[in-house]
Amino acid sequence: MSDLSPADGQLQTARLSLRRPTEADIDAIFAIHRDPETCLHNPSDALTRLDEARELYRRWNDQWQQCGYGYWVVRRHDSALQLGFCGIKPMELRGMKVLNLFYRFAPSAWGQGFASEAAATVTTWASRHVPDLPLIARVRPANIASQRVAVRAGLTRAEQLDETGYDGLDWIYAARHAKLSSP
Repeated sequence: MSDLSPADGQLQTARLSLRRPTEADIDAIFAIHRDPETCLHNPSDALTRLDEARELYRRWNDQWQQCGYGYWVVRRHDSALQLGFCGIKPMELRGMKVLNLFYRFAPSAWGQGFASEAAATVTTWASRHVPDLPLIARVRPANIASQRVAVRAGLTRAEQLDETGYDGLDWIYAARHAKLSSP
């Protein structure tokens, strides 16, 4: 894994390249977010129109401009095909400012360790470059694969922080070094 300077927006792993999204990724954003399998556990994230993907890209790009980090497009080194997306965004959890770890991959990329590899890289990057914000992942209880990715990325269950999200109960996983407490 290499380091990332916020100015270049790129991360590398043994197999993967993570880069800041561009307008050229809008079709992939749409394809991955309109697939019923990818949003099975989070149906509120599903997209049905291309203009929704454009708006999602705009929000991602705005965050990059404001924070210097965000969601990365993930692909293999030897391919231009977007496998999915992984990254972080600032949010609040029970009144605490945190970073939320996000990962969503096309079903064709499932079961190959890509999400875990990308999430671990983003987790390491966040601990180095945004150490003041605790890192969490919100995972639906029935989403076993997502739970495994969170654990492989170095997060552990923080049951005391579980809360209801847009699509029901979210289990909270937190980075081991995170200083979180429930009010």
